Amino acid sequence: MSVALLIHDGIATVTLNRPDKLNALTDEMYARLIAVFAELAGDESARAVVLTGAGRGFCSGSDVGGMLKTDMVEGRRRLQQRHHRMIQSIAYLEKPVIAAVRGPVAGIGFSIALACDLIVASETARFSQIFKNIGLIPDGGSVFFLTQYLGIARAKELVYTARMLPAQEAKEWGIVSRVVTDGELETAATGLAAELASSATYALGLAKKMFQAMYVPTLEMLLETESLSQSLARLTEDHREGVTAFRDKRKPKFTGR
Repeated sequence: MSVALLIHDGIATVTLNRPDKLNALTDEMYARLIAVFAELAGDESARAVVLTGAGRGFCSGSDVGGMLKTDMVEGRRRLQQRHHRMIQSIAYLEKPVIAAVRGPVAGIGFSIALACDLIVASETARFSQIFKNIGLIPDGGSVFFLTQYLGIARAKELVYTARMLPAQEAKEWGIVSRVVTDGELETAATGLAAELASSATYALGLAKKMFQAMYVPTLEMLLETESLSQSLARLTEDHREGVTAFRDKRKPKFTGR
């Protein structure tokens, strides 16, 4: 299964399971994540969640195979029903969610990690807002989350440069809670989840809602602006060139059109 769920001793482990593609998300995986987190919302046996990826990477972004196939109206609908519902299902789960990440944490994969409450990273983890490389804007609420974590200046640096942010630097910037060796990742994330699962999780859920109440504009307001902007970006020559260059394994030649 492309997204696996295991619940044991109060901890739900959700695993992106497409390691041959660095867990790049397909339509089916978006739908499955939405369904899994909806299930966890009503499952009292799951008191804390670890979200991770199989293989050597957490998530390298969306699968580019489905791009260039939608018009503006369809593109906006898909963004709202796939990316946005998935991100909201993670961010608004009234239980602690820990991202356990290694290797590439890129594009929508970075957004997913940011939507979690805490990030535990392997020393191999590398974070990137790679959207501009295929002529798109950040989606999955990245601008919203990054601004909360970093402020506008550093958020702009990551978005505008699309550079890889190493795990240790991400910790120094306050994005990552802990950096551990690659072999310790699962143990560290599960140990933190067990600590949270054994605590007053209803109170933690209420605290989570209080943190969310601090954000103005809200995530929903940002996602609406994002859906309109991304729909326009998908119509540009730069987006087509970015996707084509990615498939051809060459550097894109952008024209600003």
